[in-house]
Amino acid sequence: MNHLAVRLKYGAGLFLRPVLLPVQFALLLFTFRLGRLRAARARGDRGAISIELALAVIALVVVAGAVAAALVFLQQKVTKKVEEEPKYPGGGAATP
Repeated sequence: MNHLAVRLKYGAGLFLRPVLLPVQFALLLFTFRLGRLRAARARGDRGAISIELALAVIALVVVAGAVAAALVFLQQKVTKKVEEEPKYPGGGAATP
């Protein structure tokens, strides 16, 4: 890879890590809940199975919400940038 591509990849990583940190945490929580669910299933504890399954579903909803929030944040940032820059087609300065 050329030098510019390496720098762009590094810069994208620096930008995306803080944005995706809540997603990584929620995914870790979901993985933990699935591990507890497998352990409860191995023990045959039906009450623990239902509780762990419910908590795993809640963790999965948190992951989906974090992904949706990250996408909305990114969309708002890009929309603001396009509206501010006159060189982009469809920007605020380009419309009459």
